[in-house]
Amino acid sequence: MKRLFAAIKIHPTARYISLFNEISSSLRHERIKWVEPENMHLTLKFFGETDENLIPAIKLATEESLKKSKPFSLNISNTGIFGSRYDPKVVWFGIEKNQELEMLANNLFARLVTCGYPRDRQNFVPHLTIGRIKELKDKQLFQQIIGKYNTVEIQEESVSEIILYESILRREGPLYVKVFSIQLV
Repeated sequence: MKRLFAAIKIHPTARYISLFNEISSSLRHERIKWVEPENMHLTLKFFGETDENLIPAIKLATEESLKKSKPFSLNISNTGIFGSRYDPKVVWFGIEKNQELEMLANNLFARLVTCGYPRDRQNFVPHLTIGRIKELKDKQLFQQIIGKYNTVEIQEESVSEIILYESILRREGPLYVKVFSIQLV
């Protein structure tokens, strides 16, 4: 069994790293597990624990779903949280609405149904998880700091491949190993 997910790799720019460092440094007094910039990705589909025998079917479904997709660009901007103001769970960077990404994701979700992966109940909300909140000591200060970054331009990302990763959970943080990648042409 492998813990798998399909994603778009993000290549953080100097601006991305600068904003990430400002936010994480401003919140260093809080218990937040920050995602290392080199691990940054936009998750398209989380498969979870998956039998290795299913990987060829996942690859074929992914290839089929991408036949109509061409390389495109994403704009990463804005910062927010998932969870309530009183019990936030995740800090994220947003992805501006993007027709190519929506089409790619919908095609992928539809093809994956054919190999036994039903569409998630929740709507696809493209975002980059930058931190997982363990505990907040000062929720008001947390909200003020995050609020300063609500409407920031972060970076543009060129998308030319979809990657299936294996996520190996370790004490020092996850290790993402590329299982396969499919180029957009």
